[in-house]
Amino acid sequence: MRSDEQREIEPLRKADKPTAQKPAVRVKELSERDRRRLLMHFLALDRDDRLLRFGSVLPDELVTRYAQMLDFSRDTVFGVYDDNLRLLGVGHLAFADRESMPALRDATDKSRIAEFGVSVASHARGLGIGSKLFERAAIHCRNEDIDTLYMHCLSSNATMIHIARKAGMEIQRAYGEADAYLKLLPASPATMLQEAVEEQVATLDFTVKANTKAAAKWWRRFPGFKKRA
Repeated sequence: MRSDEQREIEPLRKADKPTAQKPAVRVKELSERDRRRLLMHFLALDRDDRLLRFGSVLPDELVTRYAQMLDFSRDTVFGVYDDNLRLLGVGHLAFADRESMPALRDATDKSRIAEFGVSVASHARGLGIGSKLFERAAIHCRNEDIDTLYMHCLSSNATMIHIARKAGMEIQRAYGEADAYLKLLPASPATMLQEAVEEQVATLDFTVKANTKAAAKWWRRFPGFKKRA
């Protein structure tokens, strides 16, 4: 019989395999050095996308303030980069004291609860980026000894509702808004290994993309390069 660790890690191995239609999605943990690209991603969201991501149509000034106020030492932010090092999707995992969320106070004995928010560029939808960001966030929560993952969104946010249902989250709707939460299993050696491997692969993928972009920029400095191209 297979062990619990094998049963936990096999679905993610299958999900990580690229198909002919969809490329592999590499989720990387972001840091202070990614703040400018985060800002560009959020500013590129149109009116409807800002409504779905933030719950209201924030002007550029407030979007900029949001990006500037992200605290990487407190929260965890994940991203998916394209070949040009533009963020296609961002998942923000914010941690809060259980007492600050009365509705979920009885849902856990842990001291903290995690809230997840996600945004995906309009041209990158349908690639499974939102789901992969959620999966990575859930694994991270388990490894951080958090057993309750919470999402708040508009009831009209079909993408978030789909992700919540796919993950088996309990969804409650009221007054045009939806709250969803998921009880997570404890961490295991499999989840620890999984997150470490995924981060290493994503970091390597980012490094290759960055070096390729830098090399292309360097070659363009040579006389006649554009003409030959």
